[in-house]
Amino acid sequence: MKKKNLAAIVLSVWLVIISIFMLLAWRIDIEIFFVLWLIGILIVVELMDTRFSLPPYLRYIKYLIAAGIVLFGGIVTQKILEILSK
Repeated sequence: MKKKNLAAIVLSVWLVIISIFMLLAWRIDIEIFFVLWLIGILIVVELMDTRFSLPPYLRYIKYLIAAGIVLFGGIVTQKILEILSK
């Protein structure tokens, strides 16, 4: 099995597990889901990263991670502003 396919399967299983736990806890929060997705994709990319060559799909995933980190910064900023306004 190729690394690309394995990474997609592992990330899908991770997201299903997160969804099941959120449904069981009766707490569906898109921010928590996003942060846990970002953690999962960071771990998957770190484990499948190669030393000497960078496949094109890995480059695009790293762009996706960069956008996710920017959104994560926005979420953190929003939470800080909520705390300061109370």
